[in-house]
Amino acid sequence: MFEFAGQDTELLMLMGAALVGTGIVAGILAGLLGVGGGIVIVPVLYHLLSYIGIAEEVRMHVAVGTSLATIILTSISSARAHYKKGAVDTALLKSWGIVIFLGVLGGTWMASIVNATILTGIFAVLALVVAANMAFRPEGVHISDKLPKSPLKEVLALFIGWFSAMMGIGGGTFSVPILTLFNYPIRQAVGTASAIGLIIAIPGTVGFLLAGLEAANLPPGNFGYVNILGFLVIVPMTIIFAPVGAHIAHSINTGMLKKAFAFFLFLTSIRMFYGILG
Repeated sequence: MFEFAGQDTELLMLMGAALVGTGIVAGILAGLLGVGGGIVIVPVLYHLLSYIGIAEEVRMHVAVGTSLATIILTSISSARAHYKKGAVDTALLKSWGIVIFLGVLGGTWMASIVNATILTGIFAVLALVVAANMAFRPEGVHISDKLPKSPLKEVLALFIGWFSAMMGIGGGTFSVPILTLFNYPIRQAVGTASAIGLIIAIPGTVGFLLAGLEAANLPPGNFGYVNILGFLVIVPMTIIFAPVGAHIAHSINTGMLKKAFAFFLFLTSIRMFYGILG
C-alpha cells in the first residue's frame, strides 16, 4: 500500500527526511504564529509529489487534503498550550465557530470541483497576499479598536473558513492578521487562531476524504485526497514541536521571524506561478 513503484530506497529516505523536517517547521510555526502549519506543509507536499511523478490533476488536492488532516492534531496540541497561558478567546470561538464551519463546507466543496491549476493558483495568490502582509504591515497598525458588528463580523469568519479550507491551512494565516487589524492582542490572536484551526481542519479533512474516494491517479497510501504516509510522518513532529513554538511566542519578539517566513511564502508563490505558467 505504501510502496512507490519505481522509486529507489535513497529517494524514499530523502522524502522521509523532508517530511520530518516539514513536520518540525510546521509544528513550531503553528505554535509561534498560529498558522496551523499548512502554509508550510502544502507547498512542500506539492513539490514532493511533483518530484516523484504524481499526476498534476490530483497533486494539489492531495497536498491540501493531507495538510488539513495533520492540522487536526497540530491544532489540538497548539491550542492546549495557548489555553494554559490564557491566550484563547472562547467567547470569540463561540461567536465565530458556526460561521467558520459553514465557510469550510463551502471552501471544501469548491476545492473538490475546481481543477488543479485553479486550486494551485488560488494558493499562490493568497500566499503572496499573506507574505506581503507579514513583510510590510507595520507592527501595531490597526483600523479599529474592536471587531466590526454584524454582518461584517460574520463575513470575516466566512472568509477565514472558506479560503483556509481551499488552501489546506489553519485559520491563523488569515485570522491573526484580521484580528490584529482590529487591535486584538497578538498573543491572544495567535492562541485563538490555533483553536480556529481545529474548526477548519476536521470538516475540511472529511470533505477531502470523501471527495477523493473515486479519484484516479492517486499516490500509493492515499485514502481519498489524504495521504496516510505523509500524515503519519508529519503529525508526530508537529505535535512535539507546536508547544515549542507556543513557548517561543510568549518569550520573544516575532517581527524578524515573520519577515523571514514572508520571504519563504514569496518564493513559494513565485514557484507555483512559474509551474502554472510554464
